[in-house]
Amino acid sequence: MKATIRKFFSLLIPLLIGIGIIYYQFTTLTPSELDKIKISFLKADYFYILLSLIVALFGYWSRAYRWKFALQHLGYQTKFRNDFMTVCVSYLVNLTIPRSGEISRAALLKKYEKVPFDKAFGTIVAERVVDMIIFLLFVMVGFVSQFDTIYTFLLEKNLQFETLLWISLGGFLLFILFIVVWIYAEWKIILKLKQKLSGLIEGMLSILKMKDKWSYIFHSFFIWFSYLVMFYVTIFALPETANITFDVVIMGFIFGTIAVGFTNGGLGAYPLAIAMIFSLYGISNDIGVAFGWLIWTSQTLLTIVLGLLSYLLLPVLNKK
Repeated sequence: MKATIRKFFSLLIPLLIGIGIIYYQFTTLTPSELDKIKISFLKADYFYILLSLIVALFGYWSRAYRWKFALQHLGYQTKFRNDFMTVCVSYLVNLTIPRSGEISRAALLKKYEKVPFDKAFGTIVAERVVDMIIFLLFVMVGFVSQFDTIYTFLLEKNLQFETLLWISLGGFLLFILFIVVWIYAEWKIILKLKQKLSGLIEGMLSILKMKDKWSYIFHSFFIWFSYLVMFYVTIFALPETANITFDVVIMGFIFGTIAVGFTNGGLGAYPLAIAMIFSLYGISNDIGVAFGWLIWTSQTLLTIVLGLLSYLLLPVLNKK
């Protein structure tokens, strides 16, 4: 009963936040701005939207292909079609409860490829660690190159950059402390957790020991490169964004990615984040909102179509 209630609220709360953001965003827009957004959708060049979806498919493919290297290191020869379709389903599930797709991916692989759940999930956690490191590289490049713009924005919002720096440093030190305790501590509770999570840890450490680790790393960077290109291609869909510079693109990409984690697949939060960042560079709010919704809507539709097709095809293609 408690698990059902917890699952219900984990679905409901992000959804309500997303709906709340959408309500806030559209109630603060003037009738003129709303009309401009409608016009932007009508006059958008959907060739570039389609091109961005094709680029996104390469990201799906690369994520599934990368996964094979970790699984092969653990001794499991899985069918690529199953790897690809479980990845597609996981993206779909993430639209309901954020980050729940990782669990469904490991569960589906256990069902169709007999890979133990803890080991499959360990490889997925390892992916997330690698993805986080690469994303932080994007953040570092973006923030260093746009330091003056961001600093001015923080001052306008009465946020002291030094305060944020100290908070970030404190969080980093706590993370390092946790890693040291986990590796070296002989406490009973730590040893018990290590024993229970042995399969998970094996999957996570598979990256460091695998024969194809350089191919794994290449695909890790390629995945994020495809995400960035997908975002960049879309700017040509609207005349007002077609000439924006790459520094604006990378900042929009960074904050859009962060926004995805706040609600179900970035519902409401993604367009709002894009509009806020674009406004720092003189792009009008209505164009920023329209651009954000164009990307979010097209990518979400792709996720739904691929996820549903994969969910339907998995049992059909794996009939014994």
